[in-house]
Amino acid sequence: MEPAALSPTEMGCGSIVLFDLQQQAGHAMAVQRQSYQSGHAPKCLVVVDDSEEWDRAIRYAGRWALRASGRIVMLHVIETEDQNQQWLGVADLMRAEAQEQANAELDQAAVLLAAIGVTAPERVIREGEPTAQILATIEHDSDIALLVLAAHSGPEGPGPLVTHVTKTIGAFPIPLVIVPGDLRDADIDALS
Repeated sequence: MEPAALSPTEMGCGSIVLFDLQQQAGHAMAVQRQSYQSGHAPKCLVVVDDSEEWDRAIRYAGRWALRASGRIVMLHVIETEDQNQQWLGVADLMRAEAQEQANAELDQAAVLLAAIGVTAPERVIREGEPTAQILATIEHDSDIALLVLAAHSGPEGPGPLVTHVTKTIGAFPIPLVIVPGDLRDADIDALS
């Protein structure tokens, strides 16, 4: 069964590493990007999750949007596992709780964006494996021109999402910015 993709809902210093993923992959994108064509606006996709550093990615994306006259797409991925039919009722309850948590985290991200002057970010909640859902979101919206993630700065590594995304870097059709999780607001503002 393919993971369900939910429609967007209405809006209620280290260094920055920039990879041109399309050029590294050496292949054409499946969907032609339209970010800078007439009638379109560039969008930045930022993942909102339960990591300690996700707010660093939000700040960088928000600053980018202000400078580039772009828009923000906030993505929250609800990771799903195979669910046994006998536990379907429990699975439905867990899904509802996960949706509620996802919306709360997106609300928090929208407040952070509003504090720096970014209004009306798009909200997307998807279910499934995070990297696959990031790619599906990019594929679905041809105006997305940039993906921003934040990396954990501790000795245990950058975090599972950044680790997995960088292993599959050639599959991404847009540039990726990885923001170090220990950057202060002033550091991010100076870089974005």
